Amino acid sequence: MKLPILCLALLAGCATQPPLTTETAPQAAACPAVLPAGTRCFSGQDSAGAPYMAALPAQWNGTLVVHAHGGPTLGAPKLARSVEDLERWSIVVKAGYAWVGSAFRQGGVAVRSAAEDTERVRRIFVQHVAKPELTILHGQSWGGNVAAVGASMYTQGKPYDAVLLTSGVLAGGRTYDFRLDLRVIYQALCGNHPRPDEVQYPLGIGLPAGSKLANEEVRRRANECLALDKPAAQRTPEQQRKVQVIVDALKIPAASIASHLTWATFHFQDIAHVRTGGRSPFGNTGAVYRGSSEVEKLNGVVARYPADPEAQARLAADTEPDGRIPVPVLTVHGIGDPTVFVEVHDTFRRTMERAGTAGHLVQTFTADDAHSYLSDSAYPTLLAALSDWARSGTKPTPEQIATRCRDFEPTYGKNCRFRPEYRPQPLATRITPRD
Repeated sequence: MKLPILCLALLAGCATQPPLTTETAPQAAACPAVLPAGTRCFSGQDSAGAPYMAALPAQWNGTLVVHAHGGPTLGAPKLARSVEDLERWSIVVKAGYAWVGSAFRQGGVAVRSAAEDTERVRRIFVQHVAKPELTILHGQSWGGNVAAVGASMYTQGKPYDAVLLTSGVLAGGRTYDFRLDLRVIYQALCGNHPRPDEVQYPLGIGLPAGSKLANEEVRRRANECLALDKPAAQRTPEQQRKVQVIVDALKIPAASIASHLTWATFHFQDIAHVRTGGRSPFGNTGAVYRGSSEVEKLNGVVARYPADPEAQARLAADTEPDGRIPVPVLTVHGIGDPTVFVEVHDTFRRTMERAGTAGHLVQTFTADDAHSYLSDSAYPTLLAALSDWARSGTKPTPEQIATRCRDFEPTYGKNCRFRPEYRPQPLATRITPRD
């Protein structure tokens, strides 16, 4: 057994990891209708309380894809989350890969905990479902952060042969700095989150502990001020002016303002009150907002908050990838992604360079302005390229991957949009630097 060695080397990842023999076998489950005929599905709850789903296609190619989902979801874990993930990533099973994914044992921004759950569900699959010839760790969105951290936590015995990061949050907690900018700019323009007659609080904590404010109310307030639920032509001139100020300051489309505002409310609340001792790791001291004259006026009126150093350290310890990934890593990201900025890949490349593992990394980009899903042809292309790299040791180029995608179009549709010439700019060109 290699587990004791793993725990000695990776105490942070093993403290809550039960021995493999304590995990009960999953039960046969109904497969989502979108999966190919003959697929066998399984579901269960691991020893830490995380629900999970697994799928084994009839024509299995011998490779297992272990999925870390995005979000993060808030609230208690539910099996429905894993079912939804399996449906969204049904293309993986259609392409002949086995799939397993955990709903994680807790909601909220807990990266290392989610990485533990992901490794646990891999072990369950290997023990109780089938033994793969090759295992690929796949992280999507926030799950990209989970996978990038988990791939460094679990290296003894090589549980993962390769890593696929799609639309990933790959700059750790710093990825979210601009959401504090959104909170302070929104409040300067709208003044209703919080309202003047409500408890005032530092916006970096999202909400006070115990607040009962609902997601729907945040969106209602945003529509009250900005009419985000209406086309631009139906907004008042003042509403459209405020929307444009936010768009210019943060370089995000108007359609994503409401989502980022809710994440900057409830995810920040989870981080501050559950993860960092009631203090905020987010600050905007020294941030100078650039753009239009309207944007630059904000510098004199927005609230300013210092980031708490201890809170920053706690968040960094949980979320920052260290780049020490000993196996091939392939990434893909839509250039126009409005949720996770493509510039995080410049940060991630530098992270792997510092770790001495840049030779393990290939980054690809697509001409997509989507986040949650790119195209049916893209994912089989990436999985095939990554599988071949893991087996042969021959590193593919972005150009080769773009060309290879065309081979999958007759089966999965003419939707290849790889742009091998693209190189992301530093994250500081997208998110306002701060002290």
